[in-house]
Amino acid sequence: MQQSISTLQELYNTHLAKVTTGLAKASAKDQSVSVAKMDENQYVHYNLAFCTAEKYIADYFLSYAETRGDVEKSMAAIFYAEAFQHFRSEVSSRPAEYTVSSDDIAALFKAEVNAAVASLLDKKNYDAVANAVLDGNYGDLATDDFKEIRDVYRKIAENTVMPHAEHVHRHDDFIPDDILQEVINNGAFGLSIPEQYGGLLDMMGNVGMMIVTEELSRGGLSIAGSLITRPEILSKALIKGGTEEQKQKWLTALASGERMAGIAVTEPNYGSDVAGMKVTADKVDGGWVINGVKTWCTFAGYADVLLVLARTEKDPELKHKGLSILLAEKPRSKDHKFEFTQPSGGHMTGSAIATIGYRGMHSYEVNFDNWFVPDENLVGGEAGRGQGFYLQMAGFAGGRVQTAARATGVMQAATEAAVRYAKERKVFGKEIKEYQITRWKIARMAMITQACRQYGYEVARMMDDHKGSMEATMVKFYASRIAEWVTREAMQIHGGMGYAEEYPVSRYFVDARVFSIFEGAEEVMALRVCARDILDQAIKALN
Repeated sequence: MQQSISTLQELYNTHLAKVTTGLAKASAKDQSVSVAKMDENQYVHYNLAFCTAEKYIADYFLSYAETRGDVEKSMAAIFYAEAFQHFRSEVSSRPAEYTVSSDDIAALFKAEVNAAVASLLDKKNYDAVANAVLDGNYGDLATDDFKEIRDVYRKIAENTVMPHAEHVHRHDDFIPDDILQEVINNGAFGLSIPEQYGGLLDMMGNVGMMIVTEELSRGGLSIAGSLITRPEILSKALIKGGTEEQKQKWLTALASGERMAGIAVTEPNYGSDVAGMKVTADKVDGGWVINGVKTWCTFAGYADVLLVLARTEKDPELKHKGLSILLAEKPRSKDHKFEFTQPSGGHMTGSAIATIGYRGMHSYEVNFDNWFVPDENLVGGEAGRGQGFYLQMAGFAGGRVQTAARATGVMQAATEAAVRYAKERKVFGKEIKEYQITRWKIARMAMITQACRQYGYEVARMMDDHKGSMEATMVKFYASRIAEWVTREAMQIHGGMGYAEEYPVSRYFVDARVFSIFEGAEEVMALRVCARDILDQAIKALN
């Protein structure tokens, strides 16, 4: 197996580098990336981002598996070969667009290369993984350092979250109080907050946050797994640019669960296109008044405070540099609609958006009509004016790696459900688990989940060292997209029952669909973040 991997590695590294360099040269203008040139062929740049993300994960998975057991060694080898196969199939289908020659393509399909791929993707390797998974071996979940925290939250997920998950989904109810209280009592809202403000970040790091998120998402994405995303985004923004007074007030209250946060960034006509946002914050005596509409504000009803990205600077030429973050305080509501009026006359209304999944937290469209925010709630004070985009991005990097953990949790739940059903259900006189197509699916589901899990932890460690922003986007992009395949196959293994609400796999599938949309749509992540950064690095290397 190792010889086959070695045959692929140098070739894989060399040819991905060739593609990247060729596309970098084609997109360069004045020694930097031209987005306009990239947009002339978005398809190849989207796939450059995907192939690069998959390669990063494959490389790390191989390295990680070196010190693990045979199951994970087999998983990593298969994953690497599949990634290589995806890459060479994509590049060979349009060599001119990827700026590679016929000789380059021929090298990717030499006899020894084909033999190496065939050896790694042999049925017996998938069978070995499937056998282990069907016996309950999904690979190591975490290091010993985090076993205790995983055990705590696995029990919470199974004993407190799972019993409510299906009811909340079917009836679009609000998150039950006992779930909120369990999460508060166990410190989860403080996982992204330094110890000096009452949090657990110094003790647990971002890996701890990932593990908690994964386990809660395994129990129920919308009623538990996403609870700590909003304080994660707000706390990272405050840590990066808030005043000390703001940190003392808000980080402490967020860590204890005393205050709940929502995020109001997206607008009806401006999602990832932050530069065009229209919601305004006008200066008045003692503070600011916010006017306009924000949408997809998850948890906005129950939240005590909304992070609002608003235009405080009126010069249209400033674009994203004219945005600031204000903390808009409000009463709590569990309802699908809310309406509040301030003594000063400011008005805020919200209406939950009906969605196919991700129910429980509710995502609102929120209208601000002269809603007053005091000066002390302008993040960063006067120094924070025009810095909102950059502070928000600091928060969103954490939100993206956390989304990878949410996707991993849902994939793990789907894989476990598929394994249970495959061992129970008989078709044509045999248990489903005995059929090779089922075994292949289960092996891939477990392999993909473990690859995303372990690379997500590695990115979390990078973020502990104040690195890994692009890697966070890449693992979010990859895990979000692949989660749809994993949950889809879990449904398929259930046959007709997978389409019924009697089994939770239908919920896993519709919940997984949201990952590629929130915290940055996958096309924007691929083209405006991943591919752009990849090409920018290549251009710098060329110069």
